[in-house]
Amino acid sequence: MYLTKEVKAEIFKKHGGSESNTGSTEGQIALFTHRINHLTQHLKKNHKDYNTERSLVALVGKRRSLLDYLKKKDIEKYRSLIKELNIRK
Repeated sequence: MYLTKEVKAEIFKKHGGSESNTGSTEGQIALFTHRINHLTQHLKKNHKDYNTERSLVALVGKRRSLLDYLKKKDIEKYRSLIKELNIRK
C-alpha cells in the first residue's frame, strides 16, 4: 500500500505541526498532494482507468477548495505551502 500509517504521520508531522493534528488545512493539502501524485503516476501507466481519473479530478477539486480557504485565511502560509509542495498557481 502506498499510504501507510508511518507515511501519513510523517506528512502531518511535517505540515500539520504534529502527528495528531490531522485536521489542519496545511496537513490536508499535503496529504491530498501526496495522493494526487500517486494517482497521476498510476494513470500514466493505466490511461484507460476512468474511475481513477474521476477520483483524481475530485481530489484536485477538494485540494483547490482548501487552497482557496488557506489563501483567504493566511496568504503567507499559502505561498510557502505551494512553494514547498511544488503546486502550480
